[in-house]
Amino acid sequence: QFKLIVENPEKLLASGLQVKAVVEYTPNCAENLQDKLTLLVDDDIVHIPVLGLIPYCDLEIQSEVDFGEMIANSKLVTKQISISNHGTIAGVFKISYDGLVLLNIKPVRGVVKPKSARKIRVDVCTDVPGVIKEMMKVELESRGCTEVWVRGVVVEQVLKVLGVNCGKVLKCINFGPLYFGTSKTEQIYLYNESPECMDWVAVLEDNAIGGEMGTDLQGSTDAVLHDLSLKTKDVDVSTLILCAPNQGTLEPYEKSLITVCFSPEKFERDFEVNDASPVQDYVVFLRFETAGKRGGSLQNLSGGATATTSSHSRYVDLALMGSGFPVILTFKPGTVINFEDCYLGEQTQVACTMKNESEFLPVTFRFRKTAHFSVSPARGKLKTKSEKEVMISFSPHQIGKFEMKQIIDIIGTGVDKNNVDVLKTKPFHQIYLTLHAVCKSKRTSIVFTINPGLTPLISNETGQYVVRGRGQLSDTAPVSILKSIRTQIHTHRKNRNREDDALIAFPNDRAASLRPSEWNKKYRTIFTKTERYNYVDPEFAYTDTERLLREENKKQYVRFISHLRQRRLEREAARRFYIYNNPVSLGIKPAEGLKSPNISITDFPMEKPQPEMLPLDDNCMLTSRKLAAIVSKSTNKGVWSWLSPMPSSAQEKEDCSLTLTHKQLHQIFIGPSTIDFGDVCVYSTTTKELHIINNLSVHIWIQIEIEVAELQETSPLSQVVPPLTKTHIPVVFETINAGMFKNSFSYKINNKHIGHVLVVAHAKPIELQLSRREVILSPVSGCLAGTEFRRTVRVCNPRNQPVGFIWRPAAGDSKPAFTIQPTRGFVEPYSDVECEVVWHPGFSTPETGQFTLYVRKGNSVNLKCSAKVTLH
Repeated sequence: QFKLIVENPEKLLASGLQVKAVVEYTPNCAENLQDKLTLLVDDDIVHIPVLGLIPYCDLEIQSEVDFGEMIANSKLVTKQISISNHGTIAGVFKISYDGLVLLNIKPVRGVVKPKSARKIRVDVCTDVPGVIKEMMKVELESRGCTEVWVRGVVVEQVLKVLGVNCGKVLKCINFGPLYFGTSKTEQIYLYNESPECMDWVAVLEDNAIGGEMGTDLQGSTDAVLHDLSLKTKDVDVSTLILCAPNQGTLEPYEKSLITVCFSPEKFERDFEVNDASPVQDYVVFLRFETAGKRGGSLQNLSGGATATTSSHSRYVDLALMGSGFPVILTFKPGTVINFEDCYLGEQTQVACTMKNESEFLPVTFRFRKTAHFSVSPARGKLKTKSEKEVMISFSPHQIGKFEMKQIIDIIGTGVDKNNVDVLKTKPFHQIYLTLHAVCKSKRTSIVFTINPGLTPLISNETGQYVVRGRGQLSDTAPVSILKSIRTQIHTHRKNRNREDDALIAFPNDRAASLRPSEWNKKYRTIFTKTERYNYVDPEFAYTDTERLLREENKKQYVRFISHLRQRRLEREAARRFYIYNNPVSLGIKPAEGLKSPNISITDFPMEKPQPEMLPLDDNCMLTSRKLAAIVSKSTNKGVWSWLSPMPSSAQEKEDCSLTLTHKQLHQIFIGPSTIDFGDVCVYSTTTKELHIINNLSVHIWIQIEIEVAELQETSPLSQVVPPLTKTHIPVVFETINAGMFKNSFSYKINNKHIGHVLVVAHAKPIELQLSRREVILSPVSGCLAGTEFRRTVRVCNPRNQPVGFIWRPAAGDSKPAFTIQPTRGFVEPYSDVECEVVWHPGFSTPETGQFTLYVRKGNSVNLKCSAKVTLH
């Protein structure tokens, strides 16, 4: 079967030359052959083995598919294995699997070309935690059956709160007693005990069962119930509890340091009650949960009903406890303190006793500085149920009555909302004391004497009367005894009847008279009213020409400003003309001559306050009540359908290009996260709605990516959802293969944030069921001979697809004694059809018969019929 084709050279073969030989192999049977060629080179003999092998395929597959650790988040995880063919011809493989865990294996059969490999895709749905250890049987050509093990572990996504000091799981934080207006912080670790990255957000459960908002838990039941009826229910718990950070991302098995701050505030009542307890206890639950996984199930969304959401996301609750106390300081002799009268330069003191009435907290105080009063000590600290004496002194700096407000600052620790980690000492409360005091003046006798003729250093206008005191100079100059301005005793005779606009010069302006003055003003003396000499310095005064130039310059600016005002008035008049120059408005001024109606507060309907929009500020905490309010506001609107598939306007493009934070994603509801179609029929089309609720104040762009053939009819796959709007996308499922179906499709928000939805269905073949498999027909009592025997049987359709059927008698019955009506028809989904079986008695008529129910594209069922004849 081997043939050698060669031509031996006649001459010697020189260096560098070669001779070609061809060996042909022509097998005539499927067997491996072996031979050899003998090559004689001069004196050397070389044996060359020749092998003839039949063609074969050599398939090889991996023995294990290891998925590792996976999170139970209803996501489809994919692994690929390869089947390699090292042979020379193509090989066929076939995969069979009948395990408990649903695996999507594609392809399950095929051909592998020689010297190549083919990828096999294995999908597992991570909806149920557990250990995966399943076996696939792979039949490889020329290798036989091979076992391939599928291994993996599906674990819960565990989120834990750990203590910073102990490192153990923390269930509750007790902040203890605090004064209203102060703050206290505690640090915790948020631990992601799972093998996958997780985005988280903190939500305050302000409507949870067991929460308390300012209730005195130490009081009696009646007092607590009465107190609850008086408190304001709409309290923003985000002002009491701060968490920093309140959103973030945790890597696998990573810890993040979280600071929780408690700042109690005193809630105001609608009206005060005298016996109300000043203590307010708080119990609030802080929930850390997976961001954007709130679409567990949305029910009753049609018809404007309220959306009820049950989140399947992983979360952990942390209880926060604390109490708020007011500052209770009592003063003896009271908050109004009266001092004894004293004179200027003297001092009086009053002892005041301060007592801290609190049983749990100390008080740090500080007296502010107040004019004429001083406190010793000005600052200090009072322990619980202790008192301290302070001395308040009155040292007046001026004469009069004083009613001063002494401010006492209560010092405590506060927090900045922008930086929760730093606590600052600051005054958080103020107490006022009223101080009453009087400073009297001492009486001093002042003697006026006549000046003997020598003018002293300090004198009045006339220099006649001098004040002699106790050797001290007064702060104020003595007044003139005679009011010379109002009298004409000293006025010169020539100037008594002159009436002009001359100004009266003061007696002490002699030094000022030498300075340049205004040229057009006249001055007269204070007594004789004689016109005074007015000196004008030519080096400083303006000439007549300069004065005229200045006046012209002023007039130019006045004309310019007047021109601008005139232009502005003309433009305003033109604008008003265009406003009122229309056939609707007659130019009447609004409300001219009309009287306003008398409106009382009873004329306004009582409206419930609209829930405030949740701000997009990252510093604001999310609360369950705020989320419920915005969900209610969004779902109460009508359902928007056939929205724009792509952003078109400038505002939509700007909004849809935003990168949303975890808290913003937490306000978008896309669900349910698992769409369960239940039992469906093959060759049927079933539709369920994927609800989308946008609770943000910006547009969002939803894009759905579907690669599964069973969901290809889903449409539309892209929508721009306006702010505070709900919509839905019909998800269409249809299949031709019976069995369990589990697969997922993904979606994107703003083309950046990815999510997924799991689709579950149990496809069953088309089937009709009979209410009974055997019918016994008997005559009704009292009927005459020859009466027909009748009985009914129901044909039930347990599936979601209308099914056609036809009744046929059993083979061999040429003239059947039994008939059935209707013989053919359709059964609607989840309904039934009654068929009547009739037996016609006669001579030698058989009493038994059989029908076969044939279902279109489905099963077939036999019905046995028998007649029971009773002889009397």
